[in-house]
Amino acid sequence: MCKMVRYGVAALAGLAVALPAMAHPGHAVESGFTAGLLHPLTGLDHLLALLAVGLWSRQQQRGFVLPPVLLVLMALGASMAGMLPAVAALETSIAATVLLFGVLAAFALRVPPALSVLTVGCCGFLHGLAHGRELAGTASGAGFLLASAAIMALGALPGTRVRRLAGAAIGAAGAVLLAQVG
Repeated sequence: MCKMVRYGVAALAGLAVALPAMAHPGHAVESGFTAGLLHPLTGLDHLLALLAVGLWSRQQQRGFVLPPVLLVLMALGASMAGMLPAVAALETSIAATVLLFGVLAAFALRVPPALSVLTVGCCGFLHGLAHGRELAGTASGAGFLLASAAIMALGALPGTRVRRLAGAAIGAAGAVLLAQVG
């Protein structure tokens, strides 16, 4: 287990260094580690999705792998954001991930480990695509991943009843976000 964690941390560090230096139109170009740390806190959709993944991961068999999967695929999506054409309905997809993770946590739905990894990985990649152009440099990318990991860890802390209530609240917020975008 310790060896696997070390490899995961090394992979995250390598992906964080590989993030491109781009800025999404309409956002102030900020760079640096602090800008990256603050970035996940500036978008409600991202913040809620991260909290919900933390909540849901505690309810899954072998759920400890879900947060690292999300981080790795989010970093991969961010690194590819400038290379891929614009994804249609990306904001709608992001809002749908908030709703999905909220519902999964609210109902404590247990799914086979491979399906939970696939779900979290795909959603992480979408979030990475959405945020990739907003990250201005590798230092901000590293801060972004660190803050994202911390938010998921916070989501994993509450007890069972609180996790389910928080999941329901996040799911409701996801439905509102989806209605606003759609």
